[in-house]
Amino acid sequence: MTPSTPCGFTLTCRAGLTALLALIVVMAPTSTAPMPGSAGEPEDPARFVDLSLLVAPDYPCTWPSFPPFLINHYRKIGKLSAYNSDVLTMDGNTGTQLDVPTHSVTPPKSGLPNAGPFGFANIDKIAAWQLCGEACVIDCKAYLDSTPNGRSDLLKKELVKVWEKKNRPLGLGDVVLFHSGYTDKYYKPLPEGRRFAADPVAGKAPAWPGPDPDCMEYLASRKVMTLGIDSTSMGPLPDLAEPTHYAGLKHGMIWTEGATNLGALSTTGAFYCMMGPKHVGDPYGEGRAFAVVGGPLAKRLIASARKKNVVDLSVALGDDLPTTWPGQGVGNHRQQYMTTYFGRNPNTKTAFVMHMSDSHSGTHLVPPAYSLPRPGFDDATYAPEVQGWLREYEKKYGPRGTSEVTTEKVPIGQTCGPARVVDVKHLMGKTRKEQWPASPEITKADLQKYEKETGAFKPGDVVIFHSGWSDQHYLPLPKGSACMEKPLNGESEGWPSPGPDAIMYLASKGIRCVGTDAPTLGGVEPKRALMTYWAMGGKGMVGVEFLTNLGALPRDAYFLFAAVKIRDCHGGPGRAIALY
Repeated sequence: MTPSTPCGFTLTCRAGLTALLALIVVMAPTSTAPMPGSAGEPEDPARFVDLSLLVAPDYPCTWPSFPPFLINHYRKIGKLSAYNSDVLTMDGNTGTQLDVPTHSVTPPKSGLPNAGPFGFANIDKIAAWQLCGEACVIDCKAYLDSTPNGRSDLLKKELVKVWEKKNRPLGLGDVVLFHSGYTDKYYKPLPEGRRFAADPVAGKAPAWPGPDPDCMEYLASRKVMTLGIDSTSMGPLPDLAEPTHYAGLKHGMIWTEGATNLGALSTTGAFYCMMGPKHVGDPYGEGRAFAVVGGPLAKRLIASARKKNVVDLSVALGDDLPTTWPGQGVGNHRQQYMTTYFGRNPNTKTAFVMHMSDSHSGTHLVPPAYSLPRPGFDDATYAPEVQGWLREYEKKYGPRGTSEVTTEKVPIGQTCGPARVVDVKHLMGKTRKEQWPASPEITKADLQKYEKETGAFKPGDVVIFHSGWSDQHYLPLPKGSACMEKPLNGESEGWPSPGPDAIMYLASKGIRCVGTDAPTLGGVEPKRALMTYWAMGGKGMVGVEFLTNLGALPRDAYFLFAAVKIRDCHGGPGRAIALY
């Protein structure tokens, strides 16, 4: 890889995190939800291990010659807004990121170099099963800092063969992770963080270890389809970056670049997952890598991944899709999702891609700090109308609370668990036209009815509301205006959404994550929506909004969601899948 042929740009992060984040290993709640091979037995607690870099403007989280990552806190709780939200500007080579075949492979019959059958395998086309599998960690620490400046030591197929002889043969469903410790050592705040990418590219420091093309060919012969590396790029410097990328991607491989903390995993036995937003047509993308270690859970998830029993639950993000909150009326919209292009990839003859969007675009996280102000906030700062809503809320539910829990402080284990899918389609059509804009309310009684039919909610469950809304309405614009614009403006009924009473009931059952296949958990009525979010934030709950395809889930599904690890973010694009 050279500055003129940027391939496989990456990140990593460990340094500079808070004590909370330094405890990357988070205990997952105990659950009794049956999955294949479990025979319904109670689970021992499993540990979720975060393997992702922190994305922040003062970290080396982008390729050194690319535009910088930017976050703009353009909505702040106060007179003009009851919520915090952010504009995110980043390209897919930001932080811990995922490469897919079109990073190097061009469309078949295109007449371009490197054309092949995987030339249309963009981020949004990768099958969900390929995002996960059993972690097979290959120790490469001996190859760290072993070369002259500007050069990478090469990881050859003989290294992989030695690993296989010592452990077992590799195969389909394995995720090969090259662990040198590079990101652990060098991903630091700038300017010290220049050692992570800029200095090696400039020839001022040794580069990261990376596999050569023959190693990729060997892994392909073993039917390994998913890889990862804890360094800046899978491609070695100075001249094998693109050959290594093409050698693997032409076979349909995908891989993580910029993983970190791989030393927390055993050689085999952990469940590994890497996923990120489904940008339509992108050849790479920002994401979140994590692992599940220990207990029956890891084994069951690995077994499901090997059987390809994985369901994708995320909407795609595109400029012509209703990806972004349009608001009521005119001029009340959030930052529109926008694709921009820059430079030129000399290998595929296409421009590089980046996006600007609100932090609540597409399938995304809702952390407590979205609706709760920081400690010390003066409630008189709210608009008068919101002050009245707050008095009403606190009279019924108690103090609203405050929070500093932004996206990077939400443990991955909190957004994962047995999926408890509550069918709320029967609520559709329950409002009167003269009441619009209005959303049918999901009540405590609806939740109790579900429990009576399927069993009580348990701590660690992820409760997900299934209305079929995104399946029906998430369509290219202008038809897609039925998804949010029309219901918000009273031209049609809104999507079913829980009120604060329902949220309080779920909190009393130990539920810490709630999801929906509608655009928001709050619905279209501003007052009730805000009270719902206050209730969630005040109870330490998080939300996952804009899911899809929930009808494909069997009852024993295990839900996984992970947001990109962006510091001080009040939302966070991410990806949701489920295994069964």
